[in-house]
Amino acid sequence: MTSLRLDLHVHTRASHDCRSDYADVVATARARSLDRIAITDHNEIEGALRARDLDPELVIIGEEVKTAEGVDVSGLFLSEKIPKGTSAVETVRAIREQGGLVYVPHPFASGKGLGEEVLADIEPWVDIVEVFNARVHRPELNERARRWAEQRDLPGGAGSDAHTLREIGRGVVEVPSYEGVSGFLEALRAGRVDGCYSSYFVHLASTWARFAPGR
Repeated sequence: MTSLRLDLHVHTRASHDCRSDYADVVATARARSLDRIAITDHNEIEGALRARDLDPELVIIGEEVKTAEGVDVSGLFLSEKIPKGTSAVETVRAIREQGGLVYVPHPFASGKGLGEEVLADIEPWVDIVEVFNARVHRPELNERARRWAEQRDLPGGAGSDAHTLREIGRGVVEVPSYEGVSGFLEALRAGRVDGCYSSYFVHLASTWARFAPGR
């Protein structure tokens, strides 16, 4: 059976803290033998749309949305931008209303993960939990995410959270081939997560991108 390698958390220059050009992201993903990448820019789908124009088979349209609680929820397979600044519950409902999947990135990461309280609020709408994030440098937090997903029989995803080209492909899930959104979810249930942690210095690159001239 054909298998596919997916990185479900990638950023482009459409994110305020990333300078990676759309064409370079696509080329790097292909060079690293990735079959799908979810481009989940902060509060924006423009980068994902532009990258999809370059390689429609490769790119899943996503968005990492900052909620009113100050934490992140992602949508996958989106057709429209989700507005930032609404509650986590309103955000996940908006994702579902357009036929998207609710993907919880780095759920227990300090300062940006949802945490137990908000997770409890949105649990009925969660489709996928990110159980490996290459930028979460405390492995026990990824392990905590894995346990949370398993206890609720939710499929696990993985992502590099790449804000630089170097990071793309550092968090992947290998799945059997699938058709459509429902097939994607079933494939994730049979998926195998793999990855390696990025250097702490990648966060400096994100800080530089945020404040560098020419944004």
